[in-house]
Amino acid sequence: MPPVVKYAANSLSRNTWPASGVRRSSPAFPLREFAILLLAVFFSASAAFAQALRGTLVHEETIRVSPSSDAAKLGTAQRGHELIIIDTSRDWTHVEAILREPRKDEDEEDEESQGKTITGWVLTKGLINMNTPNGDKIVFGEAVNSEDEASRRRGRRDAAQDAMRLYYRVYDLFPASPLAGEGLYRAADIRWQMDRSDVMTRPSARERDAYMRGQIDEQWMKLVNKKFPGTKWADLAAFHLLENKLCGDWQAASKCPEKEADMYEKYAKEHEQSSAAPEALYAAAWRHSALIEIYKTEANQKKSEAAKARALDLAQRIVGQYSQSQWALRAQTLVYYIQQGVPTFGNAGD
Repeated sequence: MPPVVKYAANSLSRNTWPASGVRRSSPAFPLREFAILLLAVFFSASAAFAQALRGTLVHEETIRVSPSSDAAKLGTAQRGHELIIIDTSRDWTHVEAILREPRKDEDEEDEESQGKTITGWVLTKGLINMNTPNGDKIVFGEAVNSEDEASRRRGRRDAAQDAMRLYYRVYDLFPASPLAGEGLYRAADIRWQMDRSDVMTRPSARERDAYMRGQIDEQWMKLVNKKFPGTKWADLAAFHLLENKLCGDWQAASKCPEKEADMYEKYAKEHEQSSAAPEALYAAAWRHSALIEIYKTEANQKKSEAAKARALDLAQRIVGQYSQSQWALRAQTLVYYIQQGVPTFGNAGD
């Protein structure tokens, strides 16, 4: 608790001139000094909070009133929840558990983002703090375990959310770790997939123009770009962000595939070393192959021939430039379809 400042009752009086016209002595505690003291207390408290020892759990733990297995239960902290460590007692740790999903933005301070906070005791055995040797690797490893669990048909309930929180904690608790960038990206990727699943089940998902359908939340992917620019993780985040610009339904018109092909080609050019570059080139090549048939329906044979040439060029580029990628194999198949005149779009290509 900040120190209680005591001062004379008249120390903050605005009128220090009595009716007699004789000036009183200076206040015992002038307003300027009081304001400076308040600021000092505020910043000291903020600095103390910023330096507080924090941690997370690598498995679920019960929060109790006191350090005893027989003590009353206050709640449950899941894997990856943020813990502020207050004190320790043998096998127990006194914590302030912040039970919320990681913030989408560092400056997020709205009421919903605050989540629920419980102060109590948890068993120390499942707690990893900022000073735990190899703590980043332990938390990351459990995140991988949880993600694997989430992929199983009868996997643990909410394992995907556990993985997302744990990956985020690697970045949050160990920002200097070599795993921090990957941790933040993997957390963002899980969040992206969950949001995408929701967006794509809405009726608006079939709208032609991207702005007419729901958008996948971009804040975490943008945070990856902001915190780890120029890395493979930023490249992958930038690739994800393209999805929000895609049309829901082309409606058999050339406008959407033209725009999307250009968008993917631009990505591949600007992120040539990205592991997503061959996929982007394939996406562009496939759209040009679709345009072969679409232009025919629009009675534009010249553009149809140009689309065929462009699709072959991009597909062959994948084979030559990314020969070890699975996209090279798919590009070979695409080349075969185009050369044989097999449509890749429409009823014949479905």
